[in-house]
Amino acid sequence: MKKVAVLTSGGDAPGMNAAIRSVVRCGLDKGWEMYGVRQGYQGLINGLFVPMGARDVGGIIQKGGTILGSARCLEFKTIEGQKKGIRQLNQAGIDGLIVIGGNGSQSGACALANLGYPVVGVSSTIDNDLYGCDITIGVDTAMNIVLEAIDRIKITASSHQRAFLIEVMGRDCGYLALMCGIAGGAEMVVIPEVDIEPGDVAKVIDEAYEKGKSHAIILVAEGAKYNASMLQTFFRDHKEELGFSIRVTILGHVQRGGNPTAFDRLLASRLGAAAVERLAGGETGVMVGLSKGEYKSIPLTDVVANKKTLDLKMVELARKLD
Repeated sequence: MKKVAVLTSGGDAPGMNAAIRSVVRCGLDKGWEMYGVRQGYQGLINGLFVPMGARDVGGIIQKGGTILGSARCLEFKTIEGQKKGIRQLNQAGIDGLIVIGGNGSQSGACALANLGYPVVGVSSTIDNDLYGCDITIGVDTAMNIVLEAIDRIKITASSHQRAFLIEVMGRDCGYLALMCGIAGGAEMVVIPEVDIEPGDVAKVIDEAYEKGKSHAIILVAEGAKYNASMLQTFFRDHKEELGFSIRVTILGHVQRGGNPTAFDRLLASRLGAAAVERLAGGETGVMVGLSKGEYKSIPLTDVVANKKTLDLKMVELARKLD
């Protein structure tokens, strides 16, 4: 290895910049020339490579987002687009690639590896839905942002005797909603992994009112069968049956913003360093992730082929603690 590039793709996650910094500086420590790929896989196809030295990644460990940028690229989902990317890497004399991102990003990395190009992935997504990983870059920060929102909303909810539906990210995975619901003291969580009907939510809200609670907080994952907007419509049609009036807060992309926590900075730094070591050791077609307290290599074929399952025991714990 003489020249190595790093790329960020998909949704940004707090800690991505810390991972970029780690990859670049650890690569430089091995005597490699380091490059950044601008705008994700679209930039790979277009050959948007920029040299990166130690000072180019100075002062970014505390910043959210990604200094390299990210962009959707439908062309890269085709074999022709993937070959274009490899052609650009080869023409630039780049010997290996490190990809920081979530499911879609690692699917792209797997495609490159299947075509014979040396690539290592770094697990990074606030959804925490990557197979083989306990927790990924960005999750801790996102949870803390959600918890701050819950704490603030709970104050006004109590002041006005209201129930709030708080929608958080999680298109296919309810991890954020579940964990933040437990840590934030929510009365209920609504997630894709559990079939919950609007009537079930209404019952919990009504029970909270009957118990004399001054509020009710329901955490809803955006990918649930009934998202917050759909539940709001249901409750509007049945408002006479509920003790509380209903309000909806959709946190949206605010969960991705902000400075990464100490945990995410450390996790990103260690995963970035681990990715460099794997590439230096000749490993390819793997993603590095934290699993059972260790920084392990997970085959990209396994990451792409398998779906991470949620520990449903935590759902029962959330029910007991409402």
